[in-house]
Amino acid sequence: MSLKDSCNSPWEILPATIANGASLTGTLDLGGLRLFGIVMPSGWTAADLTFQMSPDAGAAWADLKNQDGAEITVTASAGGCFVLDPAQFSSLQYLRVRSGAAASPVAQGADRQLRLVLRSV
Repeated sequence: MSLKDSCNSPWEILPATIANGASLTGTLDLGGLRLFGIVMPSGWTAADLTFQMSPDAGAAWADLKNQDGAEITVTASAGGCFVLDPAQFSSLQYLRVRSGAAASPVAQGADRQLRLVLRSV
């Protein structure tokens, strides 16, 4: 899914689903926009969020880490809206959101739809 051609508002919402029993969303095309926040579903199976990025439209994936080599992690909870540092996502086009960490992903107990808050900069 891409938002590149839908600039009617300064803010865009991109739905991202983690399927029942899974821990990753499908490929998300940020379409040149930056990620500023994530709105969590009320029925979230407790887990932090981490991310994967792809430099080639999903042919290969890498865990998203900061300059110190630590996974970029959001301490998430059900029903919350979490503000992110858009600089950490500024060079990305293709993204996946993970429930849990790379070393310990957390399967969701039902389909969970997150809402990614994006805008151009």
